[in-house]
Amino acid sequence: MSFVFSESEELFRRQIQEFTQKELAPGAKERAKKTKVDMSVVKKMANMGLLAMNVPEKYGGQKVSWVTVGIAIEEMSKADFTVGVLPIGTCGYLGQALSYAPEYLQDRWFKPVIDGDILACLCLTEPDAGSDAVGIKTRAVKDGKDYVINGEKTSISWGMQAGIGVVFAKTDPKAGARGVSAFLMPTDTPGITKSSIPDMGWPTAQRASYFLDNVRLPADNRLGDEGQGFFLAMNVIGVVRICLTLQAIGHAEGALDEAIAYSKQRTAFGRPLANFQAVSFRIAEEATKLEAARLLCYRSLGLRDAGERHLKEASMAKWYGARAAMEACHEALLIHGQIGYSEECRAEQRLRNVIGSEIGDGTAEIMKLNIAREMIGKEFQPL
Repeated sequence: MSFVFSESEELFRRQIQEFTQKELAPGAKERAKKTKVDMSVVKKMANMGLLAMNVPEKYGGQKVSWVTVGIAIEEMSKADFTVGVLPIGTCGYLGQALSYAPEYLQDRWFKPVIDGDILACLCLTEPDAGSDAVGIKTRAVKDGKDYVINGEKTSISWGMQAGIGVVFAKTDPKAGARGVSAFLMPTDTPGITKSSIPDMGWPTAQRASYFLDNVRLPADNRLGDEGQGFFLAMNVIGVVRICLTLQAIGHAEGALDEAIAYSKQRTAFGRPLANFQAVSFRIAEEATKLEAARLLCYRSLGLRDAGERHLKEASMAKWYGARAAMEACHEALLIHGQIGYSEECRAEQRLRNVIGSEIGDGTAEIMKLNIAREMIGKEFQPL
């Protein structure tokens, strides 16, 4: 499979680069300190059509490849980590989830999201169930024409600001993976109590916990049939993992670019830092690792576009890519020296941002388990 962008993909990449430099780069450093997404920036993304990728045409969307989605996320994240991944909310988990919803729900929710009026969130993780999605304890019990949901969801990115969420709950606790169902849940539904989670990085995402106390949703808000939720979640998470990794890689590429610029103008012992092998070799090493990681991501997205199985490749991309991004941001900070440790420099914020990429949507241990299982076989999977 080719790893070279097509002519149209390369043109799109240049368009996103221009948009990023004009609309995202200015003010990105200050926006990164906020605890809310700047919705005026989201509106600019909406006007570019970046929130409408892979949304049905009847709602103003357009069909594009997942490689194209990845390009947009990587390029935007170089400048602004806080909004770089927002397209995955509409074309990823919300877009795919809404495809299982009745048409009137699609009519109600697609437009405000792709127009940049509200944000969407994914409510899967629980205090005792992160990577073990089947182990969730949140219950959804049928009551007439409604479902009544009780439980707790946590680590919800944009949870304090999102207007709509996709929530997963057990409808049949004895059925394992086939007992999980998915629901579309407006976040102002009575019975939802939100609690903010202060983080060391990416404060704009404002992760949250939702306490669900007798939350009542119409049965039509169920996405697909009862018991389809786990398989919907796995289908969504597969592409989300790759896009989140490209977010981290793009952010690390931005960090490395800034470190290169700094090494050319900062002098030591009468020479620019870039003249010293100790600096230039570190840049070469991190650039190589980032390039390998991004190629893993685009290969996985290419397999997704081709309709082929890509669990192994997506897991490789997530594990290695998140690690490579963190290491590149760390080295970029060290190249800046003492100023890199200061809030005056973006290097420290970039590092704090990407560390979370090693945790969210699958840890390295789970990714390695996926890889081993795909290569060796489930009967010989590590314990």
